[in-house]
Amino acid sequence: MPTALITGASRGFGLALARSLVADGWSLVLDARGADDLHEAVRGLGDGSGVVALPGDVTDPKHRVALVERVGARIDLLVNNASTLGPSPRPPLATFPIDELERVYAVNVLAPLALIQLAVPQMAPGAVIVNVTSDAAREPYPGWGGYGSAKAALEQMTAILGAEHPELRVFAFDPGDMRTRMHQEAFPGEDISDRPPPEDSVPALLALLAGSEPSGRYRAQELTVVWG
Repeated sequence: MPTALITGASRGFGLALARSLVADGWSLVLDARGADDLHEAVRGLGDGSGVVALPGDVTDPKHRVALVERVGARIDLLVNNASTLGPSPRPPLATFPIDELERVYAVNVLAPLALIQLAVPQMAPGAVIVNVTSDAAREPYPGWGGYGSAKAALEQMTAILGAEHPELRVFAFDPGDMRTRMHQEAFPGEDISDRPPPEDSVPALLALLAGSEPSGRYRAQELTVVWG
């Protein structure tokens, strides 16, 4: 039974991915900051067999160690999905509070790398690392400087890890716009019902995991076009 560690799995894309992997017979260790939300999510995955919930903050070194130890001797898939937008409404960079920016980088860049450092020794050749990214890493959207620059750093880190670990597949995966709580926080008071649910982006990642594509950056929309 393959084993995956997914952060930020109490809702949104992380939970949608967990549901699909459980249905395919994966064993999962799931993380999220909110204990109640995470345990409720796990109860919704079925009888709970093969699924472990470990609530905590990915910026906490002890929590990261606990996550990797709970997975066991072999990690087939690590998905760094936990993320934070930063202040909402989104401030421009010229007035972005530095302490808030430090938190954005701690969650979106440093925590994923720290978790990867712990996980890599337990990953056999062919194992996969997925760092969930965003088009905000590539496009200069006003108001997205904190989140976007953090995701840009995550993408460059992903590319370098792929070059340094040719025995693994290391992906930066952009699921596209989704109807999630974080996306709503990015647009307070606006109607985002036109965005697709996160479940729509999962098949593209599953196809990427099952395929033989090399390490790199992939967009769900492009993968959907290629694989239907």
